[in-house]
Amino acid sequence: MHLTATPRPATATPATRTLLGIWAHPDDETFVSSGLLLEARERGDRVVLVTATRGEHGTDDPGRWPADRLGAHRARELDAALAILGVTEHRWLGYEDGTLPLVPVRTGAARVAAIVEEVRPDTIVTFGPDGFTGHADHRAVAAWTRRAWRAAAPGAELVQAVLPPGFTRRFAAINDEFGVFMDAPAAEVAPDRHLRLSGARLDRKIAAMLAQDSQTRRLVEGVGMATFRRWWAEESFVVRTSAAVRAA
Repeated sequence: MHLTATPRPATATPATRTLLGIWAHPDDETFVSSGLLLEARERGDRVVLVTATRGEHGTDDPGRWPADRLGAHRARELDAALAILGVTEHRWLGYEDGTLPLVPVRTGAARVAAIVEEVRPDTIVTFGPDGFTGHADHRAVAAWTRRAWRAAAPGAELVQAVLPPGFTRRFAAINDEFGVFMDAPAAEVAPDRHLRLSGARLDRKIAAMLAQDSQTRRLVEGVGMATFRRWWAEESFVVRTSAAVRAA
C-alpha cells in the first residue's frame, strides 16, 4: 500500500525587522526615541544604533570634565542606557562633539550609507531636518541620514523625530530655563506616529535617561521627577518613504 503524506499548512513566522538609529550624541536616542526602541525590541526586531560623537564637550564645567574624561564617561553612560533599553548593537562614527556642521554632507552621508548597506534596515530613525532642538550637530546628522537613506536604502522608511503635539506650549518655561533648544523651538508638525509612554515602558525610558546622569541630573533636580517624567513621556515621528517623496 502506498501512502502519500498530506503536507501540513505552513506556519507563518513573523519576519524580523531591523531598525537603525542615527544620532549625534550619547543620550539623543534615549530622549527622543526610547519608546520606539522598546517597541522594536519587544517585537524581537533587531536594533542597531549609531552615534556620531561621544558628546565630550557637553558640560558647563569643563574644568571638572575635560573632553577626554567626559567622552569616556558618556560612552559608559550610553552603554548602561542601551542595556536598559535592550539594545546590544552600537557603532561610533568618531567625530568630535560640536564639529559635525564642518563635515561635508557628502562625507558624513557616505559614512552613514556604509553602515546602512551593511545593516540593511527596514526603518531608519533620526532627527527631523530642524534637529529637534535646533542643535547644529543634530541638523547635520539629519542631513547625512536623509542623503544616505535615499542613496543606500530607498525602500526603507525614514522616521524623523519631531516635537510632540503641544510640547512647546506645555513646557515653554522649562525649555527656556534649561536651554534645551539651541534656537527657538521648531514649529510643530502633525506626526505620523505619536507614542504616549506609561507604566513599564516609561519606567525603562526614565531609567535609561537617569543612567546618563551627566546630562540629566541637572534637569531632574531642577524640575522634580514627576515633571521630568511628564516632560519626556511622549514621542512623535514623521514617517517618510521614497515613494511619497517622489510623489510630492
